[in-house]
Amino acid sequence: MKKHLSLLLFVPVLFACKGPQQTGKSPESSGTLVIDGKLWSSLFQQKAAEYQALCLQAFNIARLRVDQALQRSSAKPRAIITDIDETFLNNSPFAVSQALKGKDYEAGPWNEWTSKGIADTLSGGLSFFNYAASQGIEVFYVTNRDETERAGTMANLKRFNFPFSDDRHLIMRMAESSKETRRQKIAEGYNIILLIGDNLADFSSLFDKKSTSERSDNVKQLAAEFGSRFIILPNTNYGGWEDAIYLNRRDWTPAQKDSLVRRSLIEAAK
Repeated sequence: MKKHLSLLLFVPVLFACKGPQQTGKSPESSGTLVIDGKLWSSLFQQKAAEYQALCLQAFNIARLRVDQALQRSSAKPRAIITDIDETFLNNSPFAVSQALKGKDYEAGPWNEWTSKGIADTLSGGLSFFNYAASQGIEVFYVTNRDETERAGTMANLKRFNFPFSDDRHLIMRMAESSKETRRQKIAEGYNIILLIGDNLADFSSLFDKKSTSERSDNVKQLAAEFGSRFIILPNTNYGGWEDAIYLNRRDWTPAQKDSLVRRSLIEAAK
């Protein structure tokens, strides 16, 4: 019990410490797995050196795959398709701000956040894309941010001088959330050597709005692609995996979400 009390006292201290990524406010516990989980996930993303290492590992492998692709002839110009959020831009401060207010994702605050164009980069991303560009490979940023977020997104890319920060290479969400049509359109004129993302739907329509078991089965089916043509970044905060827990529905109450999360957890046998 004493150990548990120490941990509970330690958490608010972490958030109150002065630092460039921190809020300076004490966290308000929501009392739910969903909201409190966002805080722990964001803490890992912001403070764990292991998270940095995972990002670097992904982009190091991506660079190796670029070098290999350059050894092969290509009838079309080479290109990379990449996601943006939690692939090379870090939105965890937004998640923290929401969670400390007892809130999950909300479109209004999210649009306010993206309009500022201030999300920091994740380890390894910028240097990798600059390397790819230096080798004559074009980069297409395919995101599910809305068209109304284009200006803020472009400002964020230009803030760090990402290559190909222009309207032709920044492709926003269309009528549907699936990226398959956008990927196919790019593939008409380019040899897509890599797809990079934090969500399985960044790679294939096989993962669009699928159940947890279907996602797992499809990962096994495409096992050889991961680390080869598909480069995935870690994201424990949100994504298709979380949508699957909620049965790909967005109309649950916070209490219902909490119940679905608890039902999905595997507890040690008693």
